[in-house]
Amino acid sequence: MPTPLAHDDPVTLGPYRLVARLGSGGMGTVYMARGVGGRTVALKTMHARIATDPGIRTRFRLEVDAARVIGDRFGARVVDADPFAETPWLATEFVLGPALDEAVLGTGPLPERSVRALGAALCSALDQLHRSDVVHRDLKPSNILLTAYGPKVIDFGIARAIGDDRLTRTGASVGTPAFMSPEQASGEEHGAAGDVFALAGVLVFAATGRAPFGSGQPADLLYRVRYAEADLRGVPAPLVPLFAQCLAKEPEKRPCLAQLAAQLHDGRGEFAEQLPDAVLAEIGRRAADVWRTVPQRLPAPAAEEGVTEVTPVSDPSRRRLLAVSGALAATAAASGVWWYRRRATPPAAKAPPQTRNLEPQWQYGGKDLDVLGWGLVVPYQADGSIWLPLNATAERLAPTTGRSQGEVRVTANWWQMAVQDGQLYLLGHDPARTGESVSVDTWNGGADAVRPTSAALTNATPALVPNQLLCVVGDFAYVAVGQGQVPADKGFLPAQTWTLRAADLGTGRTRWTQPLSQRSSGSRRLHFVAAKVVGERLVTLQATAEAQTHVVVRDIRSGAVLWDMPYNVSDPDAIRSELAVDETYLYLGGTQLRALRMSDGALGWATAAGQIYGPPTLTNGVVYTVGSGIGLTAVDAATGKVLWTEATTEGAEAYTVWQPVVGTRYAYYRNGLQLRAVNLTGHRTVLTYRTAGKHFHAYPEARLVLAVDDDRLSAYPLR
Repeated sequence: MPTPLAHDDPVTLGPYRLVARLGSGGMGTVYMARGVGGRTVALKTMHARIATDPGIRTRFRLEVDAARVIGDRFGARVVDADPFAETPWLATEFVLGPALDEAVLGTGPLPERSVRALGAALCSALDQLHRSDVVHRDLKPSNILLTAYGPKVIDFGIARAIGDDRLTRTGASVGTPAFMSPEQASGEEHGAAGDVFALAGVLVFAATGRAPFGSGQPADLLYRVRYAEADLRGVPAPLVPLFAQCLAKEPEKRPCLAQLAAQLHDGRGEFAEQLPDAVLAEIGRRAADVWRTVPQRLPAPAAEEGVTEVTPVSDPSRRRLLAVSGALAATAAASGVWWYRRRATPPAAKAPPQTRNLEPQWQYGGKDLDVLGWGLVVPYQADGSIWLPLNATAERLAPTTGRSQGEVRVTANWWQMAVQDGQLYLLGHDPARTGESVSVDTWNGGADAVRPTSAALTNATPALVPNQLLCVVGDFAYVAVGQGQVPADKGFLPAQTWTLRAADLGTGRTRWTQPLSQRSSGSRRLHFVAAKVVGERLVTLQATAEAQTHVVVRDIRSGAVLWDMPYNVSDPDAIRSELAVDETYLYLGGTQLRALRMSDGALGWATAAGQIYGPPTLTNGVVYTVGSGIGLTAVDAATGKVLWTEATTEGAEAYTVWQPVVGTRYAYYRNGLQLRAVNLTGHRTVLTYRTAGKHFHAYPEARLVLAVDDDRLSAYPLR
């Protein structure tokens, strides 16, 4: 649980302001921290006294690499890192859920169904590591966090490549004695089978509240791990033979992860359904508490006094810090959402008297909507249907019910689309064309099939997943395509070449081609975050490097860059909303709400500094945005004058990662775990809906607000 900062803890590390301590050990300290955009992260640092050791720095760098390998499904998503800083640090998603040891010690051993589901999920997590030739080597209950959507494995401080013993002395054991494998306890090679041994020990603890080889001095534990039989008393009888096999002293006698997972659980049902109510309650409590955490710092010890007081940090103000906490990243908030779906609104959410906590009009779930790790899909509206692109297929949903109207398959990977005048466009590959080429295709509703247009982009590899269809305007499609090898992880390779092109859909010719920057191996940042054509300009948010985003405006006739300026935020999701732009200004959120002149990028107007604003929405000459701590705000697009601000005392939980959706009567935005409908005339919340959504999209024709989270599309009335 968070504790106050020590008097000598730094105020910031990198772009993050420290909020509280989460824990400290021999290697370093883990903090709760917040970025410029308000995203809450867990920030791990290395103690200054050991940061000068090159070997320990190498371990830290490898920990960062291993955390990226396991990904955000089974681990905490890596948000940012600087292993080469004077004080190396690693920022990850702030996971809302207790560690397994805290859950078991606080609520008791898990029932058999929970142990089975937990074990199967951890098999998948370890398999993700092992397929990348990495072993964890320190799997233990405190390194496993329980969320409603599954466990997350953390702390890869001694993880390393299989077969790589450069960081281990012969005869030295590194790890946690109570959960080591016999070979690790002997200082020998700990491979994939060693992680299976440790996993069995973790599951024994989950089922009994005890480690399989007891407790005591490290030397005693190491001896028992190597020579004694595991204590399986209290383990459910059906699991005893399986755990005994996993805890065999000889690595070759242990089952592989696939065998173990198959005997533990069939994979059916949601993970949360297998958890006891007491554990779900703890997840829900932490989901509520994280919004309330504000920086506190212990004063330096007084020479004459032994008593210390906890005092709030004076800069910035308490109100400001509570406000910034409202911009907590969606990836963290979603971890605790299931609790609120199953139970009533949490006590912390004090709804106005006129508010009803309504359910969505319909929901469509059961699919992973974070396609291949590139981000949440966008629900497109075309041909009277809602389209959910899922890699090589798309689900076609009925707007009135959310029911599937069928699955559409195409000839190449496609997961991004464009819509113009109700016509759906996508990228594909026409097998009738020779050589490497990417085609721009359309959905032919009459023929119920995908058909290529005349546009074919040659010297482009259709199987490259990061190919992007930015938009279609008039007769032209704006496309980012690459050429080169397709890596196993479907990401980028430095040897690939990437270009931005304008393709004429009528003649099939390419109007212009402009080069794009290279990407590092395995990058999961697309070249373009957002794009829109306004007049004679193509306005884009372009990722120019792994951690850099620029506003790049081009001439649509030549592709030449008219102006370019940096626009970096701590959470890339916060700039994936549709661009708010007209022929005069481009409107951007951040530490100020700004209007940049379309002609040259110069500042037209800006609000006062010191307030965090989310991405704006432009409607009828008014810019609507969500401000941290204040909620929904309306600003005159021409002058920047604030027209009105939502009348609320609950702005601390205002969600600034996504733009508001504006209807004719109400504007909708997320606040805490609710979708609020704010009256455009009275400026008060009149309706609220339960939501786990991270992204929100308007579907005016069907009068719907569509909310997307990791595995669900929810529909709400748009009025």
